Amino acid sequence: MACGEAGGFEVESASSGVQTLGVTSASSPSARADADPPRKVLVVDLGFLGDTIHLIPALHELRRHHSTAELHVVTAPVGAEVLGLVRGIDRVWLYPLGKPSPPWWRHLDLQWGLFRERFDLAVNFSGADRTLFVTAFAGVPRRVTRPCRRYRFWQRWLAGTVVPAPSRELPVFEQRRQVLAAAGYTLEPARFDLEVPEVERLWAAERVAAGSIHLSINASSPFKEWPLARWVELSRLLLARPGVQLVATGSPQPREQARLAELAAQVADPRLQIITGSISVARLAGVLSRCAVQVGTDSGVTHLAMALGLRTTSVFRDYAGLKEWRPPGERHEAVVSPCQCVDRSRMSPDCVAAGTALCLERIRAEDVARLVPE
Repeated sequence: MACGEAGGFEVESASSGVQTLGVTSASSPSARADADPPRKVLVVDLGFLGDTIHLIPALHELRRHHSTAELHVVTAPVGAEVLGLVRGIDRVWLYPLGKPSPPWWRHLDLQWGLFRERFDLAVNFSGADRTLFVTAFAGVPRRVTRPCRRYRFWQRWLAGTVVPAPSRELPVFEQRRQVLAAAGYTLEPARFDLEVPEVERLWAAERVAAGSIHLSINASSPFKEWPLARWVELSRLLLARPGVQLVATGSPQPREQARLAELAAQVADPRLQIITGSISVARLAGVLSRCAVQVGTDSGVTHLAMALGLRTTSVFRDYAGLKEWRPPGERHEAVVSPCQCVDRSRMSPDCVAAGTALCLERIRAEDVARLVPE
């Protein structure tokens, strides 16, 4: 059956929490958390919004175990915005990324700066090629690395101590914590503990009604987005409830701003507030902190809402890795549509031609509204 053919979908509630382990043995003495306490610890993680959110619990564990060490993180610009909401990080190094990613020699000044810091310990939670090179060329003697999912001959020279790969049945943030567990760290319960700047809380308080429902209608790819017509239907269903206020945000990208404008025009209700233009991660966190529920797609905003403690209702297509990226726990509901692209490396030609994931069109607004708390 092609992705766009008729078929059912599955309404799911994640009913269990996150498994945590307290492994106290390490695969190598050089990897142990208590071996030669480091003066400076380096983490290279070049993800964007959602990736950086899922890094935070592991950073808290590193800070807890190495309370006197300096903790440095190399990240993309949006990741730096996220880490601005986290205590205990001594320095954030910007590594600009784009599409396509810049060649390695564009960042030689950053690489030289890292080398001069003389880090004692580095932890690589992804094992990705670029992060391996950045960490190794920083001259860090003790390196703990998660195995890369794609083998490269240079990995054995760059990776340092490679710990067993965590299960992909776990959420990404818990997988990163399990890298530390395999290296000899004992774990406490996972926590995010984001701190929204007071100025952003005040900004949001002046504009967003307390207890609003936040709509995140966009994603990094059109193939992760629910059709706009469904968002219009859902907005009308939610506004039929007494006292409901909706607020929607998006990135400054023209495509996302156009979708927000079209949503506002079609719903045509003053109780739907659209926050237009550029909005920082800190300001978005301020807006979310005024809301009771986040309704969205497979995007970084959903993960930010999870980290801030909001209830979430999400729309997903079934794909390899869904269990890793779906927010876990009873407070996080999802409607998951079966997708014939789930085991394919590329989207269906029909979806590519339509510019969207056709399986998501089968998800009805009524089924999503039913999962949004009153």
